[in-house]
Parts: sequence; C-alpha cells; structure tokens
Amino acid sequence: MTDRLPPTPEGIHRAAEMLRGGAVIAFPTDTVYGVGVAASRPERLSALFALKRRPPDRRIPMLVVGVDQAAETGAAVDARARALADRFWPGALTIVLPLGNETQAFRAPDHEVALALIGAAGPLLATSANISDQPDTLGADEVLIAFATQQDELAAVVDGGPVPGGVASTVIDLSATPARVLRAGPIGEAQLSEVVELAP
Repeated sequence: MTDRLPPTPEGIHRAAEMLRGGAVIAFPTDTVYGVGVAASRPERLSALFALKRRPPDRRIPMLVVGVDQAAETGAAVDARARALADRFWPGALTIVLPLGNETQAFRAPDHEVALALIGAAGPLLATSANISDQPDTLGADEVLIAFATQQDELAAVVDGGPVPGGVASTVIDLSATPARVLRAGPIGEAQLSEVVELAP
C-alpha cells in the first residue's frame, strides 16, 4: 500500500527516512511529479526502473539543493557550473558534469517541497512519476492511479498539491569545452551564452 504523506516537516522527515532505507518515493517538482530513490542507495535504481517499466540503459538526473551538494557527490564542479547554478538554480536548467569516468546530470528543482525533501534525504536519483512513455502526473491522485497496480513497489507519495506541468528543462553539457546544449528548453541559448561559452 502506497502511503500518502503530507508536505509538513513530519511528512518530509518520514519520506526522507524511507528514502535512506531504500524506498521508492514520489514527490512534487516545479513541473511534474517525480519519483526517485536516494542517490546514496544506487542499487535501488533497478526498483525504480521496474516501477516505471523503463529500460535500464536510459540515464536519469540527480536532484540536488544546490551546486555544493553536486560537488559533494564527486562531480567535477568548475567555475562554469557555479556561474550557471548561481544564475539559474533552482530552476529549469539541467547541468551535465563529469563524475568519475562517466557524466551525471544535475538539477535543483524550483519547488519548496522537493527542495525540503532533498535537503532531508540527500541527493535523489529521480525521473517523472509515470509509467514510461505514458502521460505525466500533475498531482498525488494521478500518481496513485498511475501506479495503482504497483502499490507495494511505490512506498509513498508526498502530496504537495497540484503542479503546473510545463516544458522539460534545458540541458547543458559541461563535460565538453565549449559547453554544448543537449536539449532546448525554457532557458534559451542567448541566456546561457551570457554566462558560459557555447559550442556553435
């Protein structure tokens, strides 16, 4: 049975405890509802992918409260990343950074409930709270309907009320120099180029 938790300090604390214990939790973001696991429990990604019926080779972003938290994961945070985060976080910009021999996408969502949950639980590996290739969910009821047959796999949803939907974030890759825009979104190249050099 999926728990419905309130967006109160107590509800956030309970959700954070569950995440640290390896649970899969859904929560509101600045666009759609997301679902994720604690980045400290990467072995639980398989459960997240199974819940969404998503191919395991599709990478997902890590949600953080800010650039310092991204740096704490071991990501290579340079002056460009800090400048972009200062300008556009929290918000609709995903920043791809080197992490070990690979890369990892990071974003700070502009939603107080999401930021409180990340602050309490640590970074989250998260994606949209829907079955893969199905419509996005914009409220806790829609999340519960989407995963109605998998209530044992989705431990809880933090009910932060309705969210607005909207366009997916702009994605910029800082593993290259100059930086490359991988996905167009709400933050345009003109805005980005005021902060960092972009590849033509």
